[in-house]
Order: sequence, then structure tokens, then C-alpha cells
Amino acid sequence: MRSITAFSNPLVKATRLLRDKKHRRDAGRFLAEGLRILTEAREAGRLPETLFFVPSATDRPLVNALVTATEAAGGEAIETNADILSKLSGKDNPGSVIGVYEEFLTPLASIDRAAAQLWLVAERLRDPGNLGTILRTADAVGAGGLILLDDCVDPFSVEAVRASMGALFTVPVARATWEEFRMWLRSGPGQLVGLSLDTDADYRAADYASPTFLLTGNEAQGMPDHMAAECDLLVKIPMLGKADSLNAAVATAVMAYEVLARHRG
Repeated sequence: MRSITAFSNPLVKATRLLRDKKHRRDAGRFLAEGLRILTEAREAGRLPETLFFVPSATDRPLVNALVTATEAAGGEAIETNADILSKLSGKDNPGSVIGVYEEFLTPLASIDRAAAQLWLVAERLRDPGNLGTILRTADAVGAGGLILLDDCVDPFSVEAVRASMGALFTVPVARATWEEFRMWLRSGPGQLVGLSLDTDADYRAADYASPTFLLTGNEAQGMPDHMAAECDLLVKIPMLGKADSLNAAVATAVMAYEVLARHRG
């Protein structure tokens, strides 16, 4: 087991660069931090290629389990200090563990739409916090996965991974263009339900068919007209106060639980 305490170490420098989107894509690797998230990943069958941890954390059974599993899978566990972890994570108070993982996405063509009654679809999301929160919602409602359309924020960014609280490792994520998704969706069963302000249909009064593909548009602009026109159903969450809409992630969660309740009868 190696010990690294120097900021100038080449591995520390290379790992730090994974916070940048370009380097992350070039390397095909991303960072995940915190014992809870890395434990969720381990329980989902995903282990880091490199695990950084502080020696004082090894008195915790979950940290020891991560170290043992990482090494058993051929990865490397590296002892370091809190300053190095802070440099890698970009946080003043980092967790006790940080892992480097290979990026993974689910090909759209391999999705079995019959595997779940509800799927979440997001279009041009910009906020990594929203993306991470939608992943947590997908996990909470037992959705089959999350399909990201067009130019969405990177699900492997440090901020999105952090906001997902481990759901990135438990919820299948696919990427596609709108046209790829539209053609795939119409090749089999599936109701496309869009969240929109331009409809009078109350989300509580609508009929949802299985499987339901719940489409959330861009935070600022909503979904484009051509996508709204393709939806089998457009629904609206009534706003009783002065705000004209909910946050995209909150609206997705409200809708997801409504659809889940309907499917449960």
C-alpha cells in the first residue's frame, strides 16, 4: 500500500484534473467523495480504480471494507492526508475517502422499457445540483433510469455526483439526442408525459399509462415546442402562490410520486 503526502505527486496532479470536464472526458474517469457515496457504489457492485483515504479512518469498518474490496478487485488503495483530500475534492473539509471511477453510461438501445413502470427524462439540464437531485428521486421512486437529452450537464461532474448522494451508482443513466430518443421511444410501448406551463391539464387528474416516460425541460426555458408537440400528454402542477413554477428537480419529484401512486392503484 502506497502513501502519498506530496502535492507534487503525479497521481495527485492527474486526479485533481478530473475536476475539469475536458480532462474527465479524455481520461474516461471521474471523482466520487465521501464514505456514504463510495459505500453505495460498493454495494451496487462498482469499485474505484484508485482509493485515497486518511489512515485515521481505518478504524471505521466501512472504510476497511472499501480498502479490502478495492484491492481485491485489482484497484489501488492509497494512504494520504486531509490536505491532499482537500486538494482533490476542492472542499475545505473533505470526507475521509475519495475514489477514482471509470465512467459508465447505459446505451439507450440496451434499455428494457418493461423493466420499470416509470422512467425519468431530462432535457438540457444546466444545474448539476438539479441533475443529482433528479437521480436521487429516480432511486427513491424505483424508476428504471434517467435519460439525458441533448446538451445536459455532465452527470460525472463532482457537483452532480455529490448531489446524487450515491444514486449515480444505483440508477442507470443514458445519453441521447432528442431524435435518437424519439425514434427509440416510438419503436415500442411508452407514454411520454411532459411537464409544461402551457396546458390546463392538472397533473392530479391525468391518466398515466405504463411505462411512463416523464420529461422535464430546461430550467430556464422549459422544453421546446417540438418536444411538447411530441408528448402524449402535457400536465401542469398548479401554483397557488406568486411563483409561476417550481424548481425543475422539485417538479420532477412531485410528478414522479404522483405517477408512482397511480401505477400502484
